[in-house]
Amino acid sequence: MPCPSTSSATVSAPEPRLLTVQVWDKSMVKAVDKAIRDAGLGLNPQADGQLLRIPIPELNEERRRELAKLAHKYAEQARVAVRNVRRDGMEMLKRLEKDHKIGQDEHRKLGEDLQKVTDAHIHDIDSALQVKEQEIMQV
Repeated sequence: MPCPSTSSATVSAPEPRLLTVQVWDKSMVKAVDKAIRDAGLGLNPQADGQLLRIPIPELNEERRRELAKLAHKYAEQARVAVRNVRRDGMEMLKRLEKDHKIGQDEHRKLGEDLQKVTDAHIHDIDSALQVKEQEIMQV
């Protein structure tokens, strides 16, 4: 059983196109409702006391495109995160060379290895995005 101090509701799916959220604290119902509406998922909860019923709408072409754009946004955030790790690694290699802990040749080789790992992760992100986009657009 979830601890009330860290959880405020139970989510269930009684039907394929319906979610229900049973909010434990009556004062939190409006906040949960607002959070679901503001999440940008196109969901409109219907409050019934402490129970929120959330019908899941059919995906039309426009909504599929919106979800594909959202997937692209998340993929770009992942690419930026990978590039930031690469930048940090390259800066560390420069410091190590400057402090004479590694030589210039080792710096160059490790930099190339870091770039290969970065490219592999970017490729994985792009592949996952392509698969997800096809999945979203499939009718």
